[in-house]
Amino acid sequence: MKDFVDGAAFNNEQGNRARKLFAAVVLAALDDAISDDKKYGNGPDQIARWARSRDGREVLSCAGIDPNERVVSGLMEFVSKGVRTSVALSREESERRNAAAQAEAA
Repeated sequence: MKDFVDGAAFNNEQGNRARKLFAAVVLAALDDAISDDKKYGNGPDQIARWARSRDGREVLSCAGIDPNERVVSGLMEFVSKGVRTSVALSREESERRNAAAQAEAA
């Protein structure tokens, strides 16, 4: 019984690592689309084309993201904002957005 639990825990951990790896691929695709948007102005179209492709849908699924049109539109909106993923995920950016929202509400 103990071997089964250890094996299940190991498999679960491997699955979590794989999901994180595919999530990193999604973040890299977003960064590439943002740089394309700054250079050529076609970033949202690029990320939409990628997310709707077979490879894009598979990567999104493996990252634990349901590859539907709502997700595609969210990715396009994120790219159109032009904020790199590393900046968007940082604590400073989160605090700045919260402060701006509070100032706007007041």
